[in-house]
Amino acid sequence: MSLARHVDPDELISSLRQSDNKAHKHRAHFKTSTTSTTPYSTRYASEQEISKFKIPKEGAPSDAVHQMLKDELDLDGRPNLNLASFVGTFMEKEAEALMVENLAKNMSDADEYPAMMAMHARCVSIIANLWGVQKGEKAIGTATTGSSEAIHLGGLAMKRRWQEKRDKEGKDKSQPNIIMGSNAQVALEKFARYFEVEARILDVSEDSLYRLDPKLVEKNIDENTIGVFVILGSTYTGHYEPVEEISNILDKYERETGIDIPIHVDAASGGFIAPFTLAHAGGHKWDFELPRVKSINTSGHKFGLVYAGVGWIIWRDESFLPKHLIFELHYLGGTEESYTLNFSRPGAQVIAQYYNLIHLGFDGFRAIMENCLSNARLLSKALEASGWYVCVSDVHRKKGEHVYKGPQEIKEDEDESSAHYNAGLPVVAFRLSDEFKRDYPHVKQEAVSTLLRAKQYIIPNYPLPPKCEKTEILRVVVRESMSMDLLDRLIADILTTTQQLMNTDELDLAALQPGASTIEKQHMSKGLDKQNKHKAQRPMREGVHRSVC
Repeated sequence: MSLARHVDPDELISSLRQSDNKAHKHRAHFKTSTTSTTPYSTRYASEQEISKFKIPKEGAPSDAVHQMLKDELDLDGRPNLNLASFVGTFMEKEAEALMVENLAKNMSDADEYPAMMAMHARCVSIIANLWGVQKGEKAIGTATTGSSEAIHLGGLAMKRRWQEKRDKEGKDKSQPNIIMGSNAQVALEKFARYFEVEARILDVSEDSLYRLDPKLVEKNIDENTIGVFVILGSTYTGHYEPVEEISNILDKYERETGIDIPIHVDAASGGFIAPFTLAHAGGHKWDFELPRVKSINTSGHKFGLVYAGVGWIIWRDESFLPKHLIFELHYLGGTEESYTLNFSRPGAQVIAQYYNLIHLGFDGFRAIMENCLSNARLLSKALEASGWYVCVSDVHRKKGEHVYKGPQEIKEDEDESSAHYNAGLPVVAFRLSDEFKRDYPHVKQEAVSTLLRAKQYIIPNYPLPPKCEKTEILRVVVRESMSMDLLDRLIADILTTTQQLMNTDELDLAALQPGASTIEKQHMSKGLDKQNKHKAQRPMREGVHRSVC
């Protein structure tokens, strides 16, 4: 969630009146009548705009306000064509009905809604089993508002366990550090900054497949390392990080030094993909089958197929969740144990998660995830077949092959599945080929994203992590709602748009550069637009930067 400034409406109106931009000129407002025959016959239709920064003295008819807000929201992109996001944009009508029927239920009121809390407990158990919880261990977990909160909870538990151990040993505990790759989503660095842990952000490279490099992990761990964040599905390229290889390094380190360093797996997307696909995690262990993995998080609102607002974190055993982090709450007549960063939160998403797990079952989830990966492979191969693009992601390459060797046969054999290809998220990260850039140096990759936006697709163009930022990629997340018809249309539109740019001269392309932001946006946003990104307090090369997710 971006920070937003308070807007002084008087200052804003003054700026609008002084602006040379005719688009910002507004007529004076006088009438205050709230009666209406239709939603468009109120004062808001032609004489006055909806109040934005101060509550109006008088209200307005509900149908009029609904219509005005609906009209403004029509300016947003279409969620199903937002191919930048991992967050789901489709649920079945029965699931939507359950959510609407339970919108008023609060997860913090456990005593009042025992059936909902039972569903929450069932989800924790089902997910723990999917992630290989071991016999004899008592897994424990909770729903969160998303993976960001879950990561913070997992990191804090690691920090507290490290502090308790240092206290018992009589050692200094003032310099904790945590390991992550520079491809990490910003939530991981947020944990380190908010909870006063040194973030050791390790460089990624083409050789490491733009993911955490085990060799660098080995060089950067020490007695103050509270844990290692390992990502099952990089938001940049979809690659799974090598959890088992890093676990083996930490096992070796413990044998040599006696220092036990845990792993937290950030499986925000991969947690609902790897357990179901035939590729799994590429033949490698990644979950609680590895004793070194103490906690795992995922986002139910990504490939758990629920609308935004639910994540999950599971600890392999309750012993790995320090007791003093758990609050015993006496609220509204009941007593419960809680470990969250929030209190009140909607319960509808948890109900919807349980619906998906029971309705789809293992086979249903497998069919959806295999279909997503199949479509990602088709898109990848089609783009590379054009000769204009090269994919940085590699779920479309045969298992064990990670280097582009020219276009592949697009058609797959009927018996082929994800098991025949590299494991990863259904993400297609691609860039203009070297040959294309040589033949058409005036075509900027960003222009492809801009022109596709005109067709309502949201496909971001952004740089790879620090030290690799000279390479920019376009990225498509293939979700459940990517039908074959939409995929065909997308491939045709990307290639048609590229050809259009090839036939356009450099002067014409200047018109595709991002324009100035609105005065209103300048007043209320704390961020910087692309033209002024060099003014940022912290340049990208100094650590994790936000990737689109």
